[in-house]
Amino acid sequence: MKRQSRKNLVLRILVTLLCVTVLASSSCGKKEEKKKPADYGTYGADFAIELATKFPFRSAFSSGEQGAGMLIKNELEKMGYQVETQSFTSADGKNSYNYVVRIPGEGFMQRDSFGEYSEVHKTVIIGAHYDSPVSYSQKSSYPKYDGIQNNACGIGALMTIAKEMYGKTYAYDVVLVAFGASSANYLGAGIFVNQLKPDELKAIECMYCIESIYAGDKLYAHAGLSSLQEGKKYTYRRKLYEAYDVAYENSILSETGVDLNYNMSLLSFDVNGDHVDDMYREVTQVRSDYAVFDSMEIPIVFFESSDYNFSKLADMKETKNLELQEYGGAIRGTPLDSSELLKESLDETRLQTRVNVVAFIAVKAVEKGSKNCVPISKYNEGVRLEPTVTPKKKESVTSNEKAG
Repeated sequence: MKRQSRKNLVLRILVTLLCVTVLASSSCGKKEEKKKPADYGTYGADFAIELATKFPFRSAFSSGEQGAGMLIKNELEKMGYQVETQSFTSADGKNSYNYVVRIPGEGFMQRDSFGEYSEVHKTVIIGAHYDSPVSYSQKSSYPKYDGIQNNACGIGALMTIAKEMYGKTYAYDVVLVAFGASSANYLGAGIFVNQLKPDELKAIECMYCIESIYAGDKLYAHAGLSSLQEGKKYTYRRKLYEAYDVAYENSILSETGVDLNYNMSLLSFDVNGDHVDDMYREVTQVRSDYAVFDSMEIPIVFFESSDYNFSKLADMKETKNLELQEYGGAIRGTPLDSSELLKESLDETRLQTRVNVVAFIAVKAVEKGSKNCVPISKYNEGVRLEPTVTPKKKESVTSNEKAG
């Protein structure tokens, strides 16, 4: 009997130890679980489809554009944002609107060449246009058109960014803009920029522009044509490279199946019209609302989808998909820009994945902060940047200046 009791006791102890081990390993496993990057669900894709299907013909200054704008405004207000409406008028007296959300940042402490810190405030703009280039009068030629590619998908990404950023504080001041009248020579973007004060313009570190990220074969990010100026490449492409870093550091390709590409073309020609041949690489001739900011030499990152893997400029197109060659591989501005038609020819998860990946990269780029800067909250906790060079001595510089 005693032997049997001992056996039972040992058995109970072993079972207990086994249970504890299983529970411990299970809880450890939970601790090690990491949320996948860009795991934002269907929200952005759903909103893009809703916008496209409810207001398919939303050309600049049309009633369709106004309806789409109100849908965006109401959704942002539901999130809890205060939405600023910028109204502007066409030459024939019709109205269009930009919808603007401002997320105040805490600011940075910026280190100077002497190793000393001072408070600065910097801004990033993230924008996408909500109008489309096709009007209701063209309906008979565009029977299934709804502009999901240009640019309901971009708005889907913008709304996802807004949703993810709500209630959070960044070091940057963040401005989210849904531009109207993009198809009227980027008028909405022009109005937005023209209303900024000189100090507000100076504070802009980057403008992120999102357009047509869905139907092209690959997802790309480009810098602006300002980066083609001699000696200006890194200055105007630093934020572009940062976007690539975000994609690489978060294993976006292996985690989502979508990579962030850059135009790797080896073509050389006058890209920006200054009569000097340029390397057509990391930039694009596809224009969007970013062009207004680029013309003012504000660094930009432009997200779009296309295919630049051709040896001739004339061959470059949005897609090589054999089911979508009716217009030579073009989707934007054609009857193929239809959520119904594209759904039949593209992977069913592509819209959701592309929208979420672009939103994720933009959010994480904002979180990365600014060069030679520490967020004020981190600075107050004692965080300082690692010195890259021996700081200059102010006294010696001042003495040399006096001697000179």
